Amino acid sequence: MSMDSFLSYLRYEKGYSDHTTEAYLRDLLQFKAFIAGKRVEDIPFAVDFCAINPEQIRKWMMTLLDRKMTPSSIRRKLSALKTYFRFLVKQGIVEKNPVQFVQGPKMGKMLPYFVKEKELVRLLDGDGFQNDFEGVRDRLLLELLYETGIRRTELITLQQADVDFDGMQLKVTGKRNKQRLIPFAERLRDMMLEYMSIRKKTVGTDEACFFVRKDGTPLSPFIIYRIVRRTLMAIPMLAKRSPHVLRHSFATSMLNNGAELNAVKELLGHSSLASTSIYTHVTFEELKKVYHAHPRAKK
Repeated sequence: MSMDSFLSYLRYEKGYSDHTTEAYLRDLLQFKAFIAGKRVEDIPFAVDFCAINPEQIRKWMMTLLDRKMTPSSIRRKLSALKTYFRFLVKQGIVEKNPVQFVQGPKMGKMLPYFVKEKELVRLLDGDGFQNDFEGVRDRLLLELLYETGIRRTELITLQQADVDFDGMQLKVTGKRNKQRLIPFAERLRDMMLEYMSIRKKTVGTDEACFFVRKDGTPLSPFIIYRIVRRTLMAIPMLAKRSPHVLRHSFATSMLNNGAELNAVKELLGHSSLASTSIYTHVTFEELKKVYHAHPRAKK
């Protein structure tokens, strides 16, 4: 069976994004290379998956651990393998799923990285941005990531038609093509209108995508990552600098300022409250730091 059939299954039946689909393909090719004992670029595409057994899969995971790969990355690769074998069973290619009872490595509870409100306000309101097209665009891009909590992929696919200036809300298409509405305030609306004005003068064409380059083409994931990383470099001692850090910062700021957990869940587009609840741990850790500043707590 062609791998294209599996990729089509991921895209159109499961509703996975191109980013996830490409990641799954890379993971499967790496597993095939391990089984064949060759480099990824040297292996034939056809591998007898009917002969795969759980012990081979466990050995693969041990190899990845020996290479210092994080448990979360290994679990994602295992998820790709599980999805592929479920597909093969469904298609009648294999009788049993050898990954069914294979457990991934345990993960310690890691709290998400975020930037404190004061630091972000100082950064976004500072004079680190030019008044030209790219400067206005980059500032708005950062503001939008922080003030709405949208994912990088959601920002890339945001269309002009998705911005409702009268209702002051965004229509965001998230994972598995699920759509949600996110409100925004007047300040962000004014920034978006300013961007659209300078964009019309600079780009000159009416592209469908909201965020574009000077030539009118959509922004790539790498460009957005580079913009965020370059800006967050101004904050010292920050362990991680990525668009997702701004999403974490949005959720943490919302909860620290009294937002209900269910409301934050809907704004983030989480399917489960468990995914959102991790931010309650972050806010509690912050409270503990504040408490330990008390003079009696130091004794």
